[in-house]
Amino acid sequence: MPLKWKSKTLLAKIETVSGTDAVPTAAANGVLATNVTLSPMEGEDVSRNLDLPYMGASPSIPVGLRSMLSFDVELVGSGALGTAPAFGPLLRMCAVAEVITAGVKVEYNPITDAHESGSIYFAIDTIRHVLTGARGTAVFKLNAQGIPVISFAITGLFNLPSDQAKVTPVFTAWQDPTVATKANTPTFTIANTAFVLRDFSLDLGCQVEPRMLIGSESILIVDKAEQFKATVEAVPLATYNPYQVAQAQTKQAVQLVHGTVASKRWTLDQPRAQQRRLASLENAQNILEWPLQFDPLPNAGNDQWKLTFA
Repeated sequence: MPLKWKSKTLLAKIETVSGTDAVPTAAANGVLATNVTLSPMEGEDVSRNLDLPYMGASPSIPVGLRSMLSFDVELVGSGALGTAPAFGPLLRMCAVAEVITAGVKVEYNPITDAHESGSIYFAIDTIRHVLTGARGTAVFKLNAQGIPVISFAITGLFNLPSDQAKVTPVFTAWQDPTVATKANTPTFTIANTAFVLRDFSLDLGCQVEPRMLIGSESILIVDKAEQFKATVEAVPLATYNPYQVAQAQTKQAVQLVHGTVASKRWTLDQPRAQQRRLASLENAQNILEWPLQFDPLPNAGNDQWKLTFA
């Protein structure tokens, strides 16, 4: 019988020891994902470059093997105050800290040291791919009339795929999302000025590198540079002047709030964002819009953005 492309399962769990399989289970670690793609055997091919008395291809050896997995998850709280959302382990694999205040809130912010890694099982029908020591990057995305999502790009050490019995993940921890509308997305401000928002994205900008040496093979996050973009309706320059702001290199706070139910609502804060120069203008339905770009900048360090579920 042929294997079914649409039959997919994704499991993810934080590792205790980086690179050692954490053995995620269908009962506790299922990921409710969309748009999943896998590059199962990334790496390089070292040619042996043999000198032979006849023409023909030279054999090669695959090296530096890793797997790359990308997918989206819906951006919504856990449904219980002080309980981490089901995608929390995935954010933690992207150089992000998870801080839980029991019964009150869950916060995520970038970190420079002690990056966690995870184990991911991805199966298509009965063929299971295992990524260990997995780390990656992510983009928070919100579009008007669309479901807010987090797009992940995860890289892990390659392990030989194997045939395994199908599993049925439990998705009870994953809550139903709400679309981005005037009612469901009550706040978007730049420097305390409210804007009409078309779309928004915050790219964590993690630089993910395979480090394959003698005695150690790992996937590392070696640097990061966040960037966020927002397409907004233009306003009179007396209200907000993007040209002056960019020229003066002004740092300003940006806030986005989505959701109206406390246990599912999230707030994304960037307290010190520097707007880049406005290089283009956009026309949507004969309305002038500004495609704004910002660099979230740290102040004390590891505080350039914060995502709060409360």
